[in-house]
Amino acid sequence: MPSHVFIIAEMSANHCGNLDLAKKIIIKAKECGADAVKLQTYTADTLTINCHDDCFKIKGGTLWDDKYLYDLYREAYTPWAWQSDLKNFANQVGITLFSTPFDKTAVDFLETINCPIYKIASFEAIDINLIKYAASKNKPMIISTGITSLDEVQDIIDACHFVNNKDITLLKCTSSYPAKIEDMNLITIPDMLSKFGAQGVKVGLSDHSMSIEAPVAAVALGATVIEKHFTLDRSLGGPDSGFSLNPAEFSAMVNAVRSTEKLLGKPDYSINPSNRVFARSIFVVKPIVKGEILTEQNIRSIRPSCGLLPKYYEQALGKTAVRDLPFGKPLSFDDFS
Repeated sequence: MPSHVFIIAEMSANHCGNLDLAKKIIIKAKECGADAVKLQTYTADTLTINCHDDCFKIKGGTLWDDKYLYDLYREAYTPWAWQSDLKNFANQVGITLFSTPFDKTAVDFLETINCPIYKIASFEAIDINLIKYAASKNKPMIISTGITSLDEVQDIIDACHFVNNKDITLLKCTSSYPAKIEDMNLITIPDMLSKFGAQGVKVGLSDHSMSIEAPVAAVALGATVIEKHFTLDRSLGGPDSGFSLNPAEFSAMVNAVRSTEKLLGKPDYSINPSNRVFARSIFVVKPIVKGEILTEQNIRSIRPSCGLLPKYYEQALGKTAVRDLPFGKPLSFDDFS
């Protein structure tokens, strides 16, 4: 991954089952400034079972209420037969393409197309065996933490370390679709860095809000990865369109993040001398003859910065002029004893 903030356009189900639309999303993501496009690699059968008991029915005020899990995943999945083609296409476009595997068979498949990064979704982040298996492939790991406790976050890190994978980015995530900004608690990002940074862990944001302010705030707080759902047009529909940015919004977000990176810069205590021109310094404000005492009446700290620094003012008071000092002369150490 690059040294700058890594911005991921999450395609998810926004291809609406159309391969040509998936390719258009890849092209537009590149044009909008994304570093990568992310797919999801699952089938309905690898995620759940085709059962219509009540516990498999979605509820709770989501965009998908009253659908059954199997039916949603069958509608939303990205055909595995497309994914090698999409990866090659992304290479031609000049953008990274990687995926979220949801079980070991997905990892095995993604290895055959040389997936460069593995992302673990929030709801799979408690599946330690899946994390170990994906991490064992020695690819960078990006893992959302939307439903994990603090102890479970440590379990994630330990699982990656168990297979000697130290390239871990944890994503602060609010697993609501869309997420309300007042529920996002982005101040958790520096806290995660404080708690886990010593273990070599980086932190980012998986953002399901409709704002572009959240990624900007996250970067200001130390996030190095931003993941955001992306669609060509929300009116095209699809299970994830309701919390996806369109190209104009995504471009605005990318530009804001890049500007934030420039604003943050790096720790810098250097001084640009040209910026000090109009700073204060010590000047002669009344003519002083040789042998006269320097007092508050004949020397002052004023602008510009040609004379001694103001911190030497008390040191100069009471000293004797060693030469005639005209009005307006910048005072120097050679002028008194």
